[in-house]
Amino acid sequence: MSKRLDNFIHDNREEFDDLEPSPGLWEGIESKLDLGVDGAKKREAKTFSLGFVLRVAATIIVVMGVGFGIYLKTQSKTANVNLAAINPEYAKQQVHYASLVKEKRNELKEVAKIDPQLYKEFNGEIAKMDSSYKKLTSQLKTSPNQERVLRAMIRNLQIQTEVLNQQLQVIQQFSDYKNQNDNGSKNI
Repeated sequence: MSKRLDNFIHDNREEFDDLEPSPGLWEGIESKLDLGVDGAKKREAKTFSLGFVLRVAATIIVVMGVGFGIYLKTQSKTANVNLAAINPEYAKQQVHYASLVKEKRNELKEVAKIDPQLYKEFNGEIAKMDSSYKKLTSQLKTSPNQERVLRAMIRNLQIQTEVLNQQLQVIQQFSDYKNQNDNGSKNI
């Protein structure tokens, strides 16, 4: 069959070359392609340059970063817990013991001038308890049982006060002993 088709094309070749499409045929096809199904002119698809897209993306990232920073800042401000709202009595105790601890620490700092090594040892113990207190403070913000955490904070401050009192007593006893030895050696 293909042999017959080849023969037919070969025999009638001149007739095929005779017919040429009209010059406006392609322009007509092209104009119909620009029209949509309903006959209205199609809108061209908008394209954006890579630079424009990158600028928009960078702007979005900066705006989101600023918004996140503001959110974190407001969260830290609102995260302070009103102790009196949890338990007014515990709040008073917490303030009382916190001021005692501060007062005792100031007394202990005076020892640093006299005996820095002893102060360093004593301060190390207090620093451990203080870090525990700070952990409790951060837990208080998110704890479902805030009253229990507040009691633990007060107990921590009570222990800090007791330890500071003991440290100050040791320092006082050491100073008294040192003064007695100095006075005893002067009398001889």
